[in-house]
Amino acid sequence: MSLLNRLHTGRPRTGVGTAQPPFVPPAGPQRYGAPRAAIGADRSHSWLRRALPIVLAHRPAFLASLLLSLVGLVVQVLIPWVLGHGALNAIMRDRSSITHYAIVLVVLAAVAAVAGYTSRRLLMTTAYAIEFDLRNLFYAHLSKMSFSYYDKVQSGQLISRANSDIRSVQAYLAYAPFILVQSSMAVLAFGLMLTVNVPLAFVAMLTVPFVYLAGARMRRVMLPVSWLIQARLAEVATIVDENVSGVRVVKAFAAEGGQLRLLARAAERLKWACVRDADLRARFTPLIQNLVQVGLVFILLLGGWLVIHDRLQVGDLLTFSLLVVMLQAPFQMLGQLIMMGQRASASAKRIYEVLDEHPTVVDRAGAVDLVSSRGEIRFESVSFAYDEGGPLVLDGFDLRLNPGDTVAVVGRAGAGKSTVGRLLTRFYDVGAGRVLVDGHDVRDLTVASLRSNIGLVLDEPFLFSASIRDNIAYGHPDADFGDVEAAARSAGAHEFIGALPDGYDTVVGERGYTLSGGQRQRIAIARALLVNPPILVLDDATSAIDVQVERQIHAGLRERLAGRTTLVIAHRLSTIGLADRVALLDRGRVIAEGTHQELMETVPFYQAVLAQVASDEEQQDRERAWERSRPDRQPGDAAARAGDSWFDGGTEPS
Repeated sequence: MSLLNRLHTGRPRTGVGTAQPPFVPPAGPQRYGAPRAAIGADRSHSWLRRALPIVLAHRPAFLASLLLSLVGLVVQVLIPWVLGHGALNAIMRDRSSITHYAIVLVVLAAVAAVAGYTSRRLLMTTAYAIEFDLRNLFYAHLSKMSFSYYDKVQSGQLISRANSDIRSVQAYLAYAPFILVQSSMAVLAFGLMLTVNVPLAFVAMLTVPFVYLAGARMRRVMLPVSWLIQARLAEVATIVDENVSGVRVVKAFAAEGGQLRLLARAAERLKWACVRDADLRARFTPLIQNLVQVGLVFILLLGGWLVIHDRLQVGDLLTFSLLVVMLQAPFQMLGQLIMMGQRASASAKRIYEVLDEHPTVVDRAGAVDLVSSRGEIRFESVSFAYDEGGPLVLDGFDLRLNPGDTVAVVGRAGAGKSTVGRLLTRFYDVGAGRVLVDGHDVRDLTVASLRSNIGLVLDEPFLFSASIRDNIAYGHPDADFGDVEAAARSAGAHEFIGALPDGYDTVVGERGYTLSGGQRQRIAIARALLVNPPILVLDDATSAIDVQVERQIHAGLRERLAGRTTLVIAHRLSTIGLADRVALLDRGRVIAEGTHQELMETVPFYQAVLAQVASDEEQQDRERAWERSRPDRQPGDAAARAGDSWFDGGTEPS
């Protein structure tokens, strides 16, 4: 039976048995492979040792890059030696042709150019491969983290670590070995110096111990500053992210000036750290880079004396001078390496803070797939608190939904209604008691299969910056257009979508804010219906829809809910009408059950709760009416206004 027919019959997938096929999560084809390696798990190891598996996973290209870099380095060191011999034999002694040495130099230059190009090409390829692996590891880990983790972290902090911090680590992992190979030029040059004149070679290296001491001091003072820069970059990213996401709140309260001051203070703190970093670089980098020039002074003094007294050839002095000049590049790289290392160390520790966190909601060993659920749900003596040791949101909560039941959970604000849906979908695990689906404790089911059998519609639906069709088909990317349209019709969204300039191909803005709240909610309902779940959770799913339109949607939903187990988290009086049975929630437990009429006649507390709900609804309606009447309101694209009641003063069309 096609999805289109199943939507019209309202019959979900049913039946459980060993003959059922295994669970396959609905997803599009995987285009990219997984990272080749992971970060080391032993926290006692240094950050570099933990990151080493990522580098070693790309060792063929990486080693080839380093080998070619070494070849180019040897060639560069040979050039001063050839020049020295040429000056001595072809110019001063006239023993050979200068053309011979010129040809040798051209060949060496060509070899160095080819080796350098190939080496850098392989190095850049490896660097971006490492960055690809790091980003995918980081994002894959975030996708596994539980909701309790996201309750505590700021998105801007995560964005900063996923971007600038990963780039800092990638740069060091890829370029540090390359710089070290380049720095070995000093070793090669020193070896060549020894073949010419041993005492002069040691004189040339007199400044090396001082370079080491300056580098060690630079490394110590730059580490805390590097950490501070990365932390304050994250602070700025957090402020920007929150202001972009909450731009409507900022503008509604005319708080732009305050937010600018907040960002300015964060930017000022970041500037101070960056200036401090620049100051340290300005102090140490020239010292490290130019100490080697002091060695050139000693070479010229001692070497000149040796030449005058015929103890050293002029060509050899020229060779020494060129080799000492070549030593400057490795020491310049050494200073750069120290700076990169401190920035990477700080960034790696910030990344590891995320990667070392473990999700609290995971598949148990031996967890089974939930295939073709019947839709039986039981909450047995469930207790739950969002924070360990904090107040209980649910305390001894009991509720049963038989297959095909539609039950509304009603209670005052903060009574724990939404928490019921979150525990059913296992966004959080219960502190005590059990949540069962088809007789299975949800903790004994794989998380993916459990959630694939539950359609969830929240009161604040999130839409992606994609087409309406893609948003509806998010849970079933390969769905036919006919199925997408059928789901939209069931949710009362087809007419306003058809009025948009590109119809179902209309791309909505970030979070879907180019649409009205009611339109976003109807698309979210269509998104849940498209996957045809045997269990449906409606958490105030029509709160932003006008009453008349809501009644039309409810009329359509009643047909679709037939044979489907539905949990309605009721925040509005009109939503209760969808339910066959009502559970009254107070202080974390069900205190009464029955039909709406029965509870109205027998439970005074139920009447009081509904009176409070009605009062809250009236207040919300007044606030929405005020918002819609504001002269500065910008509804966005004219085509996106179709179906918004506040443009023509009427009710929202179905």
